[in-house]
Amino acid sequence: MIHPTTGWFGATRLKTRHLLLLLHLYEQRSVLRAAEAANMSQPAASKLLAEMEQLLGVPLFERHARGVEPTWYGQVLIRRARAALSEIGRAHDEIAALRSGRIGKVAIGTVVNPATTLVPLAIAEVKREFPDILIKVEMDYSRPLVASLLDGQLDIVIGRIMDPEGAAELDFEPLADEPHSVIVRAGHPLTTRERLTHADLIEHGWIMPPEASVLRSRLHAAFLENGLPLPQDIVETASLPLIIHLLRHSDMLAALPEESVGPYLQTGQMQVLPIELGVRMEAFGIVRRRDQLLSPGAERMLQALRSTARRIYPPVAGDARID
Repeated sequence: MIHPTTGWFGATRLKTRHLLLLLHLYEQRSVLRAAEAANMSQPAASKLLAEMEQLLGVPLFERHARGVEPTWYGQVLIRRARAALSEIGRAHDEIAALRSGRIGKVAIGTVVNPATTLVPLAIAEVKREFPDILIKVEMDYSRPLVASLLDGQLDIVIGRIMDPEGAAELDFEPLADEPHSVIVRAGHPLTTRERLTHADLIEHGWIMPPEASVLRSRLHAAFLENGLPLPQDIVETASLPLIIHLLRHSDMLAALPEESVGPYLQTGQMQVLPIELGVRMEAFGIVRRRDQLLSPGAERMLQALRSTARRIYPPVAGDARID
């Protein structure tokens, strides 16, 4: 049970050195190695850990012969500590940027489809007016991107909220639906067939997203629901450039939003197979932390993403975009 004199008062007495040691303990799983990483003695590290646990009134790590493991309480504090230290670091970087004459910086994460359309157009809009804003872009699947957003490593994510954990801390503005089609190179053997079934797709190799992704699960479901085995000849990757190269130079198949390979479809280098794959992802949108005050650069990026989305996407059901 948490002691009544702890809680908020105890948490406010935590210092940066407490939080840094906490992260070293999480990474090293050893008080001795964490102390070395934090450039302090083992007794000093043990004392700091004891102080944290006393201030909060809960055990943060379990001690055993092999080292230490975070408790549920410890995992919560570790996530918050990482976000807090990231925010401190970002504040330092932002002040340094302002002092050096740069306007600011913004870090955004995006899933594949908007990375090829929305995000480049929005960046171009920002850069025309504010060329000195530093814009960092990370492309991945929604789960790791949202985790980075919650950790404070990203300002904005263009993706989906896939998990309930942390969802209450997030705001979501839907932008567009994302149906997937089967994409192949021009002249692929399957393009000559008048009718295609899911069984025909099994005959060829597949470029698949990572095992843990929602898209991979839905592709598997599409085959299983048609009474078919899963493709065995696969290449697993999340890299769009690699996917494009493999499609252009092999007979492999990939499930992608058509917009993500639009230029290749327009020039006839790739084709969409005439089959309803039955794989559709929920609408992607702008994801932000509710409690985060965006920097001027990030706020400008957010405005550009919203205005660009209004130009290129039709409204989606339940649209909650903010002007």
